[in-house]
Amino acid sequence: MAQFIKIYSDNPNPKEIDKAVKVLRKGGLIIYPTDTIYGLGCDITNTKALERIARLKNVKLAKANFSFVCNDLSHLSDYVKQIDTATYKILKRALPGAYTFILPGNTKLPKAFKNKKTVGIRVPDNNIIREIVAQLGNPIVSSSIRDEDDVIEYTTDPELIFEKWQQHVDLVIDGGYGDNTPSTVIDLSQDEIEIVREGKGSLDIL
Repeated sequence: MAQFIKIYSDNPNPKEIDKAVKVLRKGGLIIYPTDTIYGLGCDITNTKALERIARLKNVKLAKANFSFVCNDLSHLSDYVKQIDTATYKILKRALPGAYTFILPGNTKLPKAFKNKKTVGIRVPDNNIIREIVAQLGNPIVSSSIRDEDDVIEYTTDPELIFEKWQQHVDLVIDGGYGDNTPSTVIDLSQDEIEIVREGKGSLDIL
């Protein structure tokens, strides 16, 4: 059964952050708060953990569109081809924030994503998950815990999330009530900017 821990986003407790990092390093799955919907994530470098998430989401890993959660933009060049100044300015304006940006992937992507032409990058405006990623030292792969019921209470209440997911993951973080509006998804991988999904993030940044 999963651990259930409380972390306050104003001042995340380093001991609790460390618990989450240890779970990720061992190949575990965590559910954590973001600035939108609670997310399901694992260490980007752990293929077995990635396969577990793909199974839970009922998708083939090679076909899965998981986003990479970073603590800032410093990891971008690890996974993304060089981007132009205009694109970088949009990212700087928007992040941290409720956006997923689709960017052209480079040749250094982890093995599980080698065939991907693009990657979705997230830097949530949430201290808990950004601190976890900073301590881990590399991004985590993420998928929201929303499902076909669309928005229902258990996707915003951490205790109900724990009730539903405790047999499937290794750690659930209670970071307070979550939002039930997803991130705004913007494709910056082509010459033309494309709004893939309008969510919580305002389009004023474009």
